[in-house]
Amino acid sequence: MQTTTVASQKQQFEANKLTKRLRRLTGQAIADFNMIEAGDKVMVCLSGGKDSYGMLDVLMKLREKSPVPFELFAFNLDQKHPGYPAHILPAYLQGLRVPFRIEEQDTYSTVKRVIPEGKTMCSLCSRLRRGVIYRVASEIGATKIALGHHRDDIINTLFLNMFFGGKLKSMPPKLVSDDGKHIVIRPLAYVEEADLEAYAAVKQFPIIPCDLCGSQDNLQRQQVKLMLRDWDKKFPGRVESIFRSIQNVAPSHLLDRNLFDFAAVKADGLADAEGDKAFDVEEYVEPVSAQVITFR
Repeated sequence: MQTTTVASQKQQFEANKLTKRLRRLTGQAIADFNMIEAGDKVMVCLSGGKDSYGMLDVLMKLREKSPVPFELFAFNLDQKHPGYPAHILPAYLQGLRVPFRIEEQDTYSTVKRVIPEGKTMCSLCSRLRRGVIYRVASEIGATKIALGHHRDDIINTLFLNMFFGGKLKSMPPKLVSDDGKHIVIRPLAYVEEADLEAYAAVKQFPIIPCDLCGSQDNLQRQQVKLMLRDWDKKFPGRVESIFRSIQNVAPSHLLDRNLFDFAAVKADGLADAEGDKAFDVEEYVEPVSAQVITFR
């Protein structure tokens, strides 16, 4: 009995640590990028997955102690996947003190009709879903649209763009939507996926799997995700270092002429710590462990 009690106390201690870490990192991202302002109405997009459940839960807790007042409005798009358990999210949301809306639109049939068998469906599915999200955000008067992408999604997208798109680009923590009418925010930008998985287990969220595309093993995003997980096992700290790098960009040391005016570069005789060190060997600090990185 004593062993059981000790184990239970340890689990509770770890759960409390996890909860505090998620709230701290989410709050830090919101503050760093000015994601939520006084009077905002934030439409929290829920997919039924661990990330969006965690985002809504943490935002609700942060709102209770926020120095500025803001509203939360939960939104889910029922895309009419075969076998989709449509009752789960409404039942869950009814137990929360947050207004919500479930929008029903059969994008599944459209995707299956347009995309050939064996081809990835994510691009079209995403475009259709995005259009519905923007429409509903306008209808309810939302000032911000919150998406549940986390730190690992941001890193994965960086490599996807480099490997397959020829761009040095990732997911922004905050940006105007492509239709120019909305502001999209990603409050979980600093949060690791592993923490969200652990939090979902602690909170016992009623997870709804995405049966439309989740089973497509040939997705490029899945390949990149597996690569990064393998790196993290073999070289602890490497993924954290990659994430820090996209917060510490040196435009003059890249090759984008639109980002830095190379044509205007002139020698002015003044020392510059960021100037070129053509004859020096670059020194790099090897990350020892994921535990010594900021945000932990």
